[in-house]
Amino acid sequence: MDRKEKQVLNLPYTGICSFGKYPICTNLDELDADVAFIGVPYDMGAQWKPGARMGPRGLREGSTLYCFGMDGAYDIEKDEMYLGPSWKLVDCGDVDMVHGDLFQSFENTEEAVRKLVAKGAMPVVLGGDHSITIPVGKALEDLGPFHVIQIDAHMDWADHRSGQRFGHGSCIRRLSEMAHVQQIFQWGIRGISSSKKEDVDAAREYGSVIISPRQMRKMGFAAVLDQLPKGERYFVTIDIDGLDPSIAPGTGTPSPGGLLYDEVNELLEGIAKRGQVIGFDLTEVSPPYDQSGITSQVGARLILDFVSFILKERENK
Repeated sequence: MDRKEKQVLNLPYTGICSFGKYPICTNLDELDADVAFIGVPYDMGAQWKPGARMGPRGLREGSTLYCFGMDGAYDIEKDEMYLGPSWKLVDCGDVDMVHGDLFQSFENTEEAVRKLVAKGAMPVVLGGDHSITIPVGKALEDLGPFHVIQIDAHMDWADHRSGQRFGHGSCIRRLSEMAHVQQIFQWGIRGISSSKKEDVDAAREYGSVIISPRQMRKMGFAAVLDQLPKGERYFVTIDIDGLDPSIAPGTGTPSPGGLLYDEVNELLEGIAKRGQVIGFDLTEVSPPYDQSGITSQVGARLILDFVSFILKERENK
């Protein structure tokens, strides 16, 4: 056999499983990056099935399928190169969790994300159940004011459950109470288990824009995106159950009738074109409920898609 010069292929199943197989920096004081991935392996806020604490690990493993190497990735549909070598993307490992102590776990999360912001990196947070968005939102205070865009099956606007104010069903209400949060857009909301009527009424009184997948399809996604204030700052929080369980079954609270991958991809590209994304999270991936691993792969792909769109807009500007 005529042997050509050997290459280092760095195949998906080799090497250390960082997100996208990007370089690792767990000492945040030494961070030098444009984009910083960080995991929050926490699921004490879940009201039904646990397992989202394994989400960051699952997302990292799912992302290895799309490890493009340092030369970037070519999109055949758009005829574009994304994630080129001029950008520094780094995996910062996981926030330290204290079992049974949500306050220490939240404090650790907020402190870590504040460090990423102080270092000038855009935080990309790998959940964890959706309650992690509470400390993440607090940590983004210095980047405010900003609007919140939520992709989710559930509104997460419960004030409390028997006094518990920091569960995954309360995260968006907690964000609404932060002075640096402006308007909230809730996309993909659906189903008879999404929220109590009084929570919906409270969200609407706040000014939240609530749209179901069925309504989004009737409006058209361009019209949905046109509702966003143009040229302003956005924080995006994605619950994987915003997608239909036929393509993302590995989550604790699946809900039929969700968005499809192409639809969410289109929304994320539109968001990146519409304004400045200061950070985002993706939550509620629970690998124990998905032996095929497809949910972790879909979640990882959406994260890489969104980072690609955000950085491409920075290049274009």
